[in-house]
Amino acid sequence: MALCMVIIPIMIRLAPRIGMIDIPEERKVHVKPIPRVGGVGIVLGAMLPAILWLPFEDVYIAYIIGCLVLLAFGVLDDIKELGHYTKFIGQFIAAITLVYYGDLYVYHFPFMGVEHLSEDIGKPFTVFALMGMMNATNHSDGLDGLAGGLSLTSFIAIAYLIFQTGDHPATIIVLAALGGIFGFLRFNTHPAIVFMGDGGSQFLGFTLGAIVVMLTQSVNPALSAAIPLLLLGLPVVDILAVFAQRIYHKMNWFKASKNHIHHRLLELGFHHQESVVIIYLIQIFLVTCGVFLIYESDYLISGLYVLVCGSLFAFLLVSERRGWHAHKTSADGVLSKIIGLVSQHKALSTVPYRLLNLAIPFVFILSSLSAKNVTPDISITSVLLLCLFGVALTIKQKPLANAIYKVIVYVTAAFVIYFEDKYLINILNSTETLDMALFGMIALCVGLVIKYSGEDGFRTTPMDYLMVAAIGVSAIILNLEEAMHEYAVLLVKLLIVFYASEIILNKSRKLISEIGVSIIITHGILIYKGMSVLFG
Repeated sequence: MALCMVIIPIMIRLAPRIGMIDIPEERKVHVKPIPRVGGVGIVLGAMLPAILWLPFEDVYIAYIIGCLVLLAFGVLDDIKELGHYTKFIGQFIAAITLVYYGDLYVYHFPFMGVEHLSEDIGKPFTVFALMGMMNATNHSDGLDGLAGGLSLTSFIAIAYLIFQTGDHPATIIVLAALGGIFGFLRFNTHPAIVFMGDGGSQFLGFTLGAIVVMLTQSVNPALSAAIPLLLLGLPVVDILAVFAQRIYHKMNWFKASKNHIHHRLLELGFHHQESVVIIYLIQIFLVTCGVFLIYESDYLISGLYVLVCGSLFAFLLVSERRGWHAHKTSADGVLSKIIGLVSQHKALSTVPYRLLNLAIPFVFILSSLSAKNVTPDISITSVLLLCLFGVALTIKQKPLANAIYKVIVYVTAAFVIYFEDKYLINILNSTETLDMALFGMIALCVGLVIKYSGEDGFRTTPMDYLMVAAIGVSAIILNLEEAMHEYAVLLVKLLIVFYASEIILNKSRKLISEIGVSIIITHGILIYKGMSVLFG
């Protein structure tokens, strides 16, 4: 994630010089040129940890080679528009390397029971399926944050299933890809300042296809063979439906058109962000069902997938034929007017903001004071963060200083939540009531500020809805297992503190503020405690 967030701003500056710019045209929804360099950040960000930590085995070597091949072809295509057939060559090289050199292929096929596909059928099918997934993800990259968000949702579900098996190499692949997506999406949520381009979308499709094959064929073959349908979700049925329409209307199979799900939602009058959120919600439902139905029959899983996707396409078809429009009038109803009048009261945003400005520094300092067994590595990290804070104070370029400051705040928040969850509850007489009340109050204040702060306040994006939904579902799933309960609580607390911190940073650009002072105090305490342990 860190690598991706460093690489993308550099590539944005280079984009005009090397021609990696997406020019608006009739089929596209953006109206001004946008750099399409995000894929470089995603791939390089994901590849470095993969190269460092994956075992030196054929399947992982083949995966890395495939990713780098796709990046090379994708970058060239983003610069020169190589055309579909040249793009297919790169996809074919990546897929055939993974299947034939890495010996990764589908042999456990739906509806076949204990029977297995022969190698002569399984390997060509896997090459075809991998290329299909690359193109499906590439075609889903039509709205800001869409392809990244869909991939993120699938990766989170797959990460959970792989984590349960204890397969460390596969876990590394998924987490590295997740880091790349997280780093990218903050630049890509509407209105996007960067696109991922073919280099990014093909990498995500290739990695999704590869990791699902690993999961179902080698990591945990006991899973239902049909479960990839739910885990991969909407991009699969979307590209199948698009090809079916092109064949039916006798169109060129590979010529881009505006008949994808997201295009059809826009045509029905849904706004850009509404369309993205609708697709996110359907994808989240599918992959969540995938997590809970991993050992169910292939018929049940396939039937559910067909039912959900069929209902979506039936809605689109009926709405299009009847001329239904999502926003027929711009006039506000009575309820909307009442809400508008109430929301104009400044107290609804100023009071919650002031509470956040007190609560977050309070949590930071109190958690560091309650921390025990602070290891020297944490103290060293605190020293580095304070040095980085000093650098930010001396930098004259405010955007760069603010970017560094944000990193410091988020890393501090992660430290603080770890110590708060581990030690502070014990100080509070081993009861979670006060702890829940504190974070409940912070969450309420976050919600009020987001809702009522107006145009100058915190702006929510589809990425925010996706993050809340993904972490909420993840917390529920983790909470179902007693041993995972503390991870569920940790995730929710981390989400609350991250958003509260972002609101504070968004409203106050000063580095020396309440939260800035609390960071200095917090890391000073951690340094003292860590050094005390080190020197005994």
